[in-house]
Amino acid sequence: MTSTRPTAAAETQPVARVLPLLGLPQLDRPFDYLVPRALSEDAKVGCRVRIRFHGQLVNGLILERTDTPAHEGKLSYLKDVISPEVVYPAHMRRLVDSLAEYYGATRSDIIRAAIPSRHARAERIRNEKLSPSWEELGKLAVDDVDLSAWQRYVFGASYVDAVVAGTPSRAAWAPVPGEHCEEMVAALSVAVARAGGGVVVIVPDSRTLGRYESAFRELISARQLTVLGSGLGPESRYRRYLDILHGQGRIVLGTRSAAFAPVKNFQLAVIVDDGDDNLVDPRAPYVHAREVLVTRCAQESASLLFASAGRTAEVALLIASGWAHNLVASQEALGEAMPEMLSSVDTSEDPDDSSRGRLPAAAFRRAKQSLRDELPVLVQVPRKGYVPTLSCRSCGTAARCRWCNGPLGIPPSDDPNAPAPPTCRWCGRIDVHHRCHSCGSTKIRPTVIGSDRTAEEFGRIFSPFPVVASSGERITDEIAPGPRVVVATPGAEPRSPSGYGTVLLLDTWAMLGRQDLRADEDAFASWAHAASLGRSKEQGGSVVIDADAAHPTVSDLLAWDSVGAAERELHDRQAAQLPPAFHVAAVDGTEAGLRSFIETLELPGGAEILGPVDLPRGARPPAGVEPGTPIQRLLVRCERRKARAVGAALKTAQAVRATKKDPETVRVIVNPIRFG
Repeated sequence: MTSTRPTAAAETQPVARVLPLLGLPQLDRPFDYLVPRALSEDAKVGCRVRIRFHGQLVNGLILERTDTPAHEGKLSYLKDVISPEVVYPAHMRRLVDSLAEYYGATRSDIIRAAIPSRHARAERIRNEKLSPSWEELGKLAVDDVDLSAWQRYVFGASYVDAVVAGTPSRAAWAPVPGEHCEEMVAALSVAVARAGGGVVVIVPDSRTLGRYESAFRELISARQLTVLGSGLGPESRYRRYLDILHGQGRIVLGTRSAAFAPVKNFQLAVIVDDGDDNLVDPRAPYVHAREVLVTRCAQESASLLFASAGRTAEVALLIASGWAHNLVASQEALGEAMPEMLSSVDTSEDPDDSSRGRLPAAAFRRAKQSLRDELPVLVQVPRKGYVPTLSCRSCGTAARCRWCNGPLGIPPSDDPNAPAPPTCRWCGRIDVHHRCHSCGSTKIRPTVIGSDRTAEEFGRIFSPFPVVASSGERITDEIAPGPRVVVATPGAEPRSPSGYGTVLLLDTWAMLGRQDLRADEDAFASWAHAASLGRSKEQGGSVVIDADAAHPTVSDLLAWDSVGAAERELHDRQAAQLPPAFHVAAVDGTEAGLRSFIETLELPGGAEILGPVDLPRGARPPAGVEPGTPIQRLLVRCERRKARAVGAALKTAQAVRATKKDPETVRVIVNPIRFG
């Protein structure tokens, strides 16, 4: 940190426009300060500084150096230059400004996620030694990268050629079942990097991060790959951020915050499973990594690849608008990779057999055959635990705790012959005398059978073959070769080296019946991910889904049509005037808080307010609200072309409330991924 007592202003561009990092919407603008002559060389545009603001020393970022101030009064001097490192380059400033306008957010809240905290030792170590270039960290040549796998996709070869050549090209990739997505993304990224371009690859979680990291290290050295995961400490994160700024980190692989990584010559961005909830920042303003990358690629003329077995309505909208295009396999390639896809609703060909438990006849038959062929079987169930939810046997109302209104379930028991009593999943109280709140019945039944109970049941059905359970905190990444039954929840499916002989998708109604805007979209993505782990039909692979083939989402899965599923979902959203077809902001708060918010909100023409209604069950209340306080939600809806005008109105309303020091807490979420 450089500090000095100011004696005179800098001779050239003596005025610095500084953005104070206060997190307050009413102060989210630049302020003019004089640059002391002794600090002029270090006070670069984009570096961190210390300023005196209303009598306190606060951090800020220099946005501009100029000759004349915009403020007519007397200016204060910069107090310190924290570091001459330009951590906030011009392209990141444009990105943050655009996102703040779209989300109606304070820029310092976005900067907090984009720029890691400074670590002095990381800077000192970097300045003491000469760092090698990216090319000097590896030995392989460009010719060693195999991109032939992209040729099985229509226009795949031309897409790869355009990306490597630096021509902006955006595509939504629908991989065929059994595709080695990690290897293909790694090969394309390395080809771009060795041609001089920068690459950012975003994945939703640490398990996926590990798989992609392994794929990259087959092609490049460990030092040529910059990994930004959630487990990094402050020094490591800041050191790697500096490597990226200075051009050494040419390939960045990470989770959601890595979407801001300021790679030089940004040429390609890849986002994996963009519908995953983990890609949304849990802190205000709840920025989605997809929105960050779409904005970056538009501003910096970079290519973008959406890689997912399913497809979101947001990506379908980008396709429909012409901003991106489809990247799907040819019919010949799809036919070679597809497993046998079956719906198990019609079981009239086989008599009832209690020995197969709740397994449909078609599923039981193919699972048995795969085990005889010494192939593993994957069983996907929607929920973890033993019996996670119960309901009234008479009227079907969810069984809830009489003390805290939490959901009742049956936890695992050490003795299989003596099941545990109904227990609240929130407060842990046992309720053996539960009475339905709606009809008064004392009889209950399981709503969903969890993964633990399913594994226990299938252990008896498929004895003597071993059963592996993968869910919750006990996730298995890969299983050993040989016949076994794997019971997993969505996203926790282990990889099998030889591929699964049979994939069973059970309790599908629990996913399709959720009262959620994205129920069908999430169900398709979860099923498609599990189905993609199976072997092809030629290799004896099959997928059996326990659902009616007439259901549109099930029909799309059987046809492996993620494009059609997303297009239909987008059409339904357009008809219902919901995101992404329309721009919607959810405002949550107490009744008094929402009332004061509406009084200060000046919406542009065409925008409308819906509600307020009670906060949807299961939604997290705003921070700072006392437990038990009734929370309501209202929606602000408008056409997409007015999104930024609505964002400005929301930010202004928040600023007015902050200026008046309104004590009521209000939270704004733009296009929330969960409506209820």
